Amino acid sequence: MEISAQPDRLDRELIHRFLSEDAYWSPGVSRETVDRSIDHSLCFGAYDDEGGQIGFTRVVTDHATFAWVCDVFVLPHARGRGVGKALIAAVVAHPSVASVRRVMLATEDAHGLYEAFGFRKPDDIYKWLVLRPGSASGPPAPDGASGPR
Repeated sequence: MEISAQPDRLDRELIHRFLSEDAYWSPGVSRETVDRSIDHSLCFGAYDDEGGQIGFTRVVTDHATFAWVCDVFVLPHARGRGVGKALIAAVVAHPSVASVRRVMLATEDAHGLYEAFGFRKPDDIYKWLVLRPGSASGPPAPDGASGPR
């Protein structure tokens, strides 16, 4: 197995198919959105011995102060072989991540994987807020416009 951060090696069709069809966090995501997210992120691919892509991780970062780890997946046939661990090890060791002040992520089901690398629930969780544009709890409409409040 090999982990690479070379963007030209990524199998974008495979990534889009997994994210749109199999990932609980992005059902139905468009190919355009996936491509744009890859183009503007630090991405890692995991590859089997024949060079086929078997996993993916995307990091949104300014390369200086903050990083958000997201879209982490390993294809079903490659699970249980340490691919996820290898991806996260490569992420946290990468200079654009290792030097930032804070690395964040969200997961429903892989807490153990990330905790093994030092991720913890933030002590200052009360400081964190989330904005979900387009939802009923999204931002108020601009002055003079109607919309959800």
